Amino acid sequence: MPGEQEAAVLEISGLTWAITIGLIIVLLAVDLVLAALRPHRVGFREAALWSVFYVLVAVGFGLWFMNVYGGSFGAEYFAGYIVEKSLSVDNLFVFVIIMTTFAVPEEHQHKVLTFGIILALVMRAVFIALGATLLALFSFMFLLFGLLLIYTAVQLFRHRNEDPDVENNLVVRAARRFVPVTDEYVGGKLFSKVDGRKLATPLFVVLVAIGGVDLLFALDSIPAVFGITDEPFIVFTANAFALLGLRALFFLVKGLLDRLVYLSAGLAIILAFIGVKLILHWAHVDIDKRVPEVSTAVSLSVIVGILAVVVVASLIKTSRDPEAKAHAGSLHATAPRDHDTNH
Repeated sequence: MPGEQEAAVLEISGLTWAITIGLIIVLLAVDLVLAALRPHRVGFREAALWSVFYVLVAVGFGLWFMNVYGGSFGAEYFAGYIVEKSLSVDNLFVFVIIMTTFAVPEEHQHKVLTFGIILALVMRAVFIALGATLLALFSFMFLLFGLLLIYTAVQLFRHRNEDPDVENNLVVRAARRFVPVTDEYVGGKLFSKVDGRKLATPLFVVLVAIGGVDLLFALDSIPAVFGITDEPFIVFTANAFALLGLRALFFLVKGLLDRLVYLSAGLAIILAFIGVKLILHWAHVDIDKRVPEVSTAVSLSVIVGILAVVVVASLIKTSRDPEAKAHAGSLHATAPRDHDTNH
């Protein structure tokens, strides 16, 4: 966290940046090639193996990073990774809703998720660069980021028992309005020729929906991880390695997501905690050095503790009440659908 490392400066060489980005691109390319060349239904065993692989890659990178750059920066990476991983599980809720809403064939879900993760990485890279620049130029951005996270936390908690309205998403409606779409999925194609006209397929609309959702999540997750560290390299790698495992995690836990009934509430508490942490840091820097700051060790303990309580409480709740169902949560009230019969 900024303030803890006033004497320490993280210096990442251009070569290290290039190798790290190259590793991420290779992993993405493998995912993309597998999705394109062998569309199939991803089973539990395959999803479990890929999930373990990506976690081991993330942990291995973190251990190398800690060994080379020190335990304090390493702790920031692991704290950032856990925050992004927990927020990415909420992404999975929305992905499941999107796949269900648009009835995406199972053999093409792999491909859609991989493209969606690429979009998320690109957008988050842009937000990271922008956020790092703003924080370097204006210390009051810590206050603004903190207030944004607290607002998001309050909204998420208020609407924790709702799901986002994917079909009425502004980006999805715009795509359907301006891009002609076929009625049926055409294999794994995003575009297809029908009667001499090039039309988008529903798969394209699904990709647009996931991209729009990723954009909204980036607006929350980037300030959240900047609450752990202000080092762009740590922010980027924590996001990248958390997102790389998202595709496999989707297939591994989509049948279990309904049981995490308290996840949205837990994430709201985590976002609020990080928001307060950012505001305390701003006050420490701009108002009075005597204002206390929250250490990375405390942050890591609080975040892991909240997640552990959320998981255990959720499992207890669903074991006692099998009818209880988790929701992704929404940042605003879902408008009632009065015109469903007109679709």
